[in-house]
Amino acid sequence: MVKRSLAVLVVMAVVLSIALTSGCAKKPQPVTLQMITMKQAAYSDAHISEMVKKFNEANPNITVQVTFVPYESLHDKIVTDLASGQGQYDVVLVDEIWPAEFAASNMVQDITARITPEMKAGVNPALLDILRVGDKYYGIPWILDTKFLFYNKNMLAKAGYTAAPKTWDELVTMAKTLKAKKICDFPIVWSWAQAEAIMCDYAQLVYSYGGDIIAPDGTAKFNQGGALDALKFMIKTLKDGVTNPNSLTYLEEDVRQVFSEGKAAFCLNWTYVYALANDPASSKVAGQVAIAPTPAGKPGTAVGVSGSMGLSLAKSTKHPEEAWKLIVFLTSEANQKLYASDSLPIWKAALDAPDLNAPKELAATLRVQYQAVKGRPQFVIWYNAFSTKAQVALQQALLGKATPEAAMSQLVKDMDSVKK
Repeated sequence: MVKRSLAVLVVMAVVLSIALTSGCAKKPQPVTLQMITMKQAAYSDAHISEMVKKFNEANPNITVQVTFVPYESLHDKIVTDLASGQGQYDVVLVDEIWPAEFAASNMVQDITARITPEMKAGVNPALLDILRVGDKYYGIPWILDTKFLFYNKNMLAKAGYTAAPKTWDELVTMAKTLKAKKICDFPIVWSWAQAEAIMCDYAQLVYSYGGDIIAPDGTAKFNQGGALDALKFMIKTLKDGVTNPNSLTYLEEDVRQVFSEGKAAFCLNWTYVYALANDPASSKVAGQVAIAPTPAGKPGTAVGVSGSMGLSLAKSTKHPEEAWKLIVFLTSEANQKLYASDSLPIWKAALDAPDLNAPKELAATLRVQYQAVKGRPQFVIWYNAFSTKAQVALQQALLGKATPEAAMSQLVKDMDSVKK
């Protein structure tokens, strides 16, 4: 009897030991992730913090610390952190013009094997490709964005207009009428500061005038045809007094604020402006703001510029599985539908979903705009260095310090240095 009791105790001890050991092995270890994103357009700081809080609640062993920086600092912050191979960031927000550079510098991970069939089938193919270099993917798109034409329909009505302009020439004609009738001193406001912002507006105009910036083989295209026409159009709107001259110092947030104060009738800007400009808490023209696809250079040549961005795994992350889990959560259809007024979802079916949390006219305009959208020249690893030179050249021409032809000819010469 004693032997039998001892045997039972031994068995119980073994079972308990296995259970305890097994339990310890499965218990997730605490992990802290570092993510860097921008403090500007698309998702607001508050909304990103809400998303992260939900992720933390669903994954209590993972803490996510988010660093917000202005877009203008984002590229250099990432490069400074990751170039050594020992960076602190696990997840980084990547503009669609940087993957070629980041992949070549071995700063972000090839995540091709992590792309699921559901992602390939569900995400807009053009968007999924923004972080593809060759046949490899280096991130998942998170921000779907393109520039729209926002206009103050009350101002247009006072001038006798009932619809948005279809071409850039029509826009200028309407702006001149608004100015002549003293409805608005400077009807058009742009983001032409010496930053990537001016490249987005410039690219938009170049494509709509049938031009290009850089050919696929890396040769210059900005010094001819539609590219020169676009620059001359920009200069003419300044000389005609319809463009706010402060546009040369404005970024997108400056443009949003001027437009929201009722000091402009037209602006070109990203998705997030529509909700904020129609919010009485942040706008003096709430309820007066409408949205339209961007005009054409000539009838039938309307082309939008892409400003989409994605999330990548840092090459040096020590927690790739947890970081990937965060990326999957943030880019999920369910999460993106909740914050669609900031940035419309990357998922094809989401735009028609009844629970899409965005104005119907926003999604409807995107469908039209996205029929013809083109990105900046993201296929060259030296785009960022080129852009810095191009921003200077554009401002030289806009300020009247060089003719458009001379400014672009100098930029051609500068290309040799940026390719090194």
